Amino acid sequence: MKILVVGKGGREHAICWKLSQSKEVEKIYAAPGNAGIGMIAECADIAIDDLKGLADFASSRGIDLTVVGPELPLTLGIVDEFESRGLKIFGPSQKASVIEGSKAFAKDFMQKYHIPTASFKIFTEHFEALDFVKGAGYPLVVKADGLAAGKGAVVCHNRDEACATVEKIMVQKVFGSAGLKLVIEEFLQGEEVTVMAFTDGKNVVPMVSSQDHKRIYDGDKGPNTGGMGAYAPTTLIDSKTMKLVYDEILEPTVQGLASEGRTYKGVLYVGLMLTTRGVKVLEYNCRFGDPETQAVLPLLESDLVEIFVNITEGYLNIDEIKWAEKSTATVVLASGGYPGNYHTGKVIKGLDQVNPAECLVFHAGTKKLDKELITNGGRVLGVTGIGSGLKEAIKNAYRNAEKINFENVFYRKDIGWRAANRVGNFG
Repeated sequence: MKILVVGKGGREHAICWKLSQSKEVEKIYAAPGNAGIGMIAECADIAIDDLKGLADFASSRGIDLTVVGPELPLTLGIVDEFESRGLKIFGPSQKASVIEGSKAFAKDFMQKYHIPTASFKIFTEHFEALDFVKGAGYPLVVKADGLAAGKGAVVCHNRDEACATVEKIMVQKVFGSAGLKLVIEEFLQGEEVTVMAFTDGKNVVPMVSSQDHKRIYDGDKGPNTGGMGAYAPTTLIDSKTMKLVYDEILEPTVQGLASEGRTYKGVLYVGLMLTTRGVKVLEYNCRFGDPETQAVLPLLESDLVEIFVNITEGYLNIDEIKWAEKSTATVVLASGGYPGNYHTGKVIKGLDQVNPAECLVFHAGTKKLDKELITNGGRVLGVTGIGSGLKEAIKNAYRNAEKINFENVFYRKDIGWRAANRVGNFG
């Protein structure tokens, strides 16, 4: 098979790496890809929102299956474009992808199908949102309705913060058209975890759970980012809780979407908060998470190509998806200044010192220039340590992350440590 992977980040590198292990794969292409992806795939300089260009490429190269990494092309309708041309593609349709494309839709959907989530209100006029936050209790969460690269949700601790956030999103339009509509919801206290699941629109198979670290600094301080690290599986979701997530969240979501003519095929990502009042949905994503994918896919023992093909054909064999009884921890190496302004073009050194028996390195913001590997993004590399238990995985991740260097590199030093310390002896 010839496979095209759409995207250029660490998630897409992890997908390409896993696909390359399948005996079914003849060649992998990536658009646009990055330097790491270029080591296992042929990269094509096509933007992820150029749906026609991507479909033309897939058609001209005889691509047997296209796999979409990021949310933007999915919400723009890349699956519909490909399927209209008879091209096989993995991912939800535009109608199904609205579950991530509009937070207002997602909240109304959860309310309609009795899926547990935070209480909320939706606003289309900024003065109405301002009036609401002036009389609200705190803390609360203000969210831009549309896509905002993981930075559209702001926790506000007082009226001044909330008013300023409403102004920035709806008046100053810091997130562009994503802020034309606003969701304001109660702040949920607890532990945040991620459950991703494979679904063919009928059957749903959860992957191992993971926990992302969204804040920029240790101790979950500072602004939100696209994700500074993750580990899997979590120590927070046992089999009883996973059954509850399946029964009360995953299955009702897939069935509800199908009943509305939005049959969902692909990966369904559910961000959860484990509260004293039960499990609540924070958000849906219509694709693999980043950096959760870099922690989860190394634990998958089954053939990812077979899973993708079965889903696109509407038949997911739930008995063939197996997971290794190991742990992983992914540490994201970022450029100084991220998630704000940061510099690129810094030479990356030390990758040849990494021990492949202990970890995997997934490229995110990298490119080749004059035979040197340089930085080309805010999140540059993801170092995924693998171990028999979480403690060993964390040690392997940091031991190898320390060998890699570029100017102004920084990373969180506490990925997974709260969980590791909570469970005590974990291997």
